[in-house]
Amino acid sequence: MDGKITSREHRRALRTRNAGALKHQQAAAMKNLRPKYRNCLRCNMVPLMVLTLVSLGVLMYFDFKTETDPYPWTVDPKHRELLHSYVKSVLVKKCRPAFVRSEMKSKFNSSGQVTDYFLRRETMPTELMFQYPPPFGFLHMHNKLQGVLSLLPKSTGQEHYGKVCNRCVVVGNGGILRGLNLGPLIDQFDIIIRLNSGPVRGFSRDVGNRTTIRISYPEGSPSTWEDSDPGLIFVTVVYKSVDLNWFRAMITREQVSFWDRLFFWQKVPDRIPVELSQFRILNPEIIRETALDLLHLPAPRSRLWGWDPNVPTLGVSAITLASYLCGEVSIAGFGYNFTERRTPLHYYDKLPMTAMLKQSMHNVDRERLLLRRLVEAGVVSDLTGGVHCSVCPS
Repeated sequence: MDGKITSREHRRALRTRNAGALKHQQAAAMKNLRPKYRNCLRCNMVPLMVLTLVSLGVLMYFDFKTETDPYPWTVDPKHRELLHSYVKSVLVKKCRPAFVRSEMKSKFNSSGQVTDYFLRRETMPTELMFQYPPPFGFLHMHNKLQGVLSLLPKSTGQEHYGKVCNRCVVVGNGGILRGLNLGPLIDQFDIIIRLNSGPVRGFSRDVGNRTTIRISYPEGSPSTWEDSDPGLIFVTVVYKSVDLNWFRAMITREQVSFWDRLFFWQKVPDRIPVELSQFRILNPEIIRETALDLLHLPAPRSRLWGWDPNVPTLGVSAITLASYLCGEVSIAGFGYNFTERRTPLHYYDKLPMTAMLKQSMHNVDRERLLLRRLVEAGVVSDLTGGVHCSVCPS
């Protein structure tokens, strides 16, 4: 009897030992498998992300590709002469200090009084600045913003350009500029604000060659730098969090990281060749004033994907900026003529006017109405007549 019990216990112990050994082997196998599985996931995820981004890039390339050959376009010589006379009259008219700013506040209910329209090292951020995400603010970006501002040199105060009253012209990129030969007259304004990568080389006859301020965002910035003005200021508009990373790379002369590049919808410049003292960040209060006070767009709200159509175009935001910089403000190259759909959208490429209809970020109709009201009320002068031509025959 004892022998049978001993034999049974021996077999039970043997089975237990074998089962334990098997579990140990399985556990060891799973442990070895997990890193391989994780590595496999990494190997598959990276190519998948790259493939997705390349596919988006290809789609955007075919959707937004521009051509540099001149678009067939003629201008009536009498119309050109009429506009030249008008621009000359604007230039000789007495400059009224703070005129546009006061008119915007009284006639257009613009409540804003932005003290620091450019963010500087000494800027004291307000609570309102962190209420909304870019481009209306820096929500959840306090430390990142402070880190970037600390890299900028100490300033001597906001720009006044040495005059009590300055004349600004905001030069848009509209195709209406082509053939008007307004370049020499545009160059006579005190402050010339250009948008994004709007070129001057090869187009100076129509748009001039001086640049006081170039305002842009990463994807819209010039890939080939043409501005040669020694006192030029490059102003970055932060539309998304990664734009601030790009700005930091530009002022520190570092490479934009591969990860950051994945979040840009087209290739961004590797370098902006200006001195550190020439870099600025646009105060998002300028964008917010443009959207909420002047355009009366709804307050920004978060979305899982994409943008609300409440982001003002850079051109209209630049006009708000100009109202703080200058007593008198003029615009050139503004206006969308959708009745003539084959007219050029830009002065430097062959994109037709219909390309603007594909975008969904901006409320073009509301902006067109605001610009027309500003021009008709005499607050802003339209040098090219694309918004409202006050000197054209009815």
